[in-house]
Formats: sequence, C-alpha cells, structure tokens
Amino acid sequence: MFPNPHGLKSWWREGVLYQLYPRSFADSNGDGVGDLPGVVDRLEHLEWLGIDGIWLNPTMPSPNADWGYDVADYFGVHPELGTLADLDRLVAEAAARGIRILLDLVPNHTSDRHPWFLEARSSRESPRRDWYVWADPKADGSPPNDWTSVFDGPAWTLDAGTGQYYLHQFLAEQPDLNWWNDRVREAFDEILRFWFARGIAGFRIDVAHSIVKDPELRDPGIQPGVHDVHRRWRALADSEEPQRILLGETHIRELEQMIAFYGTGEDELNLAFNLPFV
Repeated sequence: MFPNPHGLKSWWREGVLYQLYPRSFADSNGDGVGDLPGVVDRLEHLEWLGIDGIWLNPTMPSPNADWGYDVADYFGVHPELGTLADLDRLVAEAAARGIRILLDLVPNHTSDRHPWFLEARSSRESPRRDWYVWADPKADGSPPNDWTSVFDGPAWTLDAGTGQYYLHQFLAEQPDLNWWNDRVREAFDEILRFWFARGIAGFRIDVAHSIVKDPELRDPGIQPGVHDVHRRWRALADSEEPQRILLGETHIRELEQMIAFYGTGEDELNLAFNLPFV
C-alpha cells in the first residue's frame, strides 16, 4: 500500500515527519476552517519539501471543548474537517507520493458526550460504569483525593445523578477511561484495527505515559501497567504489513522513565517525545 523507495522497513528512523493542524492549514471550501481536502490540495508542496509522513492533529468528531482532544467518536471524521471518504482520499493520494498519514489517538479520556460516558453516568449499575474512573466522596462530600487537573483545579467532578466523582486529568468535559478494564483495552484494539485497515500508517498517542491510574488512587504518577498497554499495541501494529508505528507523547522530564517507553526497542513505542533533552 505504501511506496518504499529506499527499501527501508522502518522508514520513520530516517524519515521527516511533519505535524499538521488541519483547521489552520488549508481551507478548501471557504468556510473559514481548514479541512482534509485542503491538505490533499497541498500534497504536491509537501512532497516537494521531502516529507515522509504527516501527523494530523485531531480529526475525529468532537464538541471541541479541547479542540479535538475530547473525542466523541473514534471511528469518524469531524464534519468541519471532511468525511471518511475525504480521509481515505488523503491516505491514497499521499501514499502515491510516498507520504504516510498518522492520526492523533486520544486514549486517556473521551468527551463527556461520548456514548460510552453517557451510558456510564446513567447509573451505577450501567454495563459501562467501570469504563471510567469513579470514586465516592469523602465523608464531608469533598473529592476522593487531592489530585489536580493539568488545567488547574481538582481532577474530580461530582456527578450529581449518581453521587460519585469521576476523574479527569484535563477538563471536566474529558472523563478519564479506566485502563484496568479489559473491555476498554479490547475497544481500543478495535479502534486501531479500524484505522490500520483504512491505510493509516500509525498514531501519535496523546498522554501516552499516564493513561493507566493507580487502582487505589494513591499515586498520580506513572503506573507500571501502562507498559502492558503499549506492548499490546506494538504487537498489533507489528502484525500489520507494512509495519505501522506508534509515536508517544511522553511528557516526562526524567530520562530513565522516558527511555522505559521504548521497552526493549522492539516491543513498546517506536518513537517518544524526548522532552528531557529540551
């Protein structure tokens, strides 16, 4: 599916990866919002630049509380950016120029409007209740612990309908998924396979280092279980032909912790954000 003019299985080792924010890149229909057809229209320029891969910032349907990082549907394209057919065309026309397309994957949380969360918050007995991180209030009604959101304030919001708090590392509109739940892991296996089948060359994984939380809510830091998830995804990516890649947003300042996300070099992330060197 992908041309490989240099005969390299691991094209990303020497390739040029171009980050592209679709909303501000090229507007094909004059509605004031950049879109996927606009990217297609500029592929000749990107080819001239020598680009080997394009990482598209969020393209999935979203209420845009956090501009696409609050995903409401992992199997679609935001209507302002185009359609699945537009994305398929971009993948095909980019491949014809030797360019791969990577998507932004947001596994730490969903939108609070995602059907999973709407079902989860409908009742404590909901089949999807355990897809998210819930906890009872303290005796005085305050949040379960003192964790804070990246965007300031408590990392917990009380769901009045069910009387429990839900965790959100970011906005209250971005409830955190429970990665100790095997059904969540299976759901993301399906998501990865869906996009790989459409020719997506890999993913930039948002908040790749901290999607797994301490099950007893003791420590907000990196949990060993996150490496199990990455190994699972790497096995899935490596089973594809040609090889698909995983680029992790590892927002970590400690070098040894960051290096661990490469695993043995063959079983976790292909690439990680090397922020300690910045």
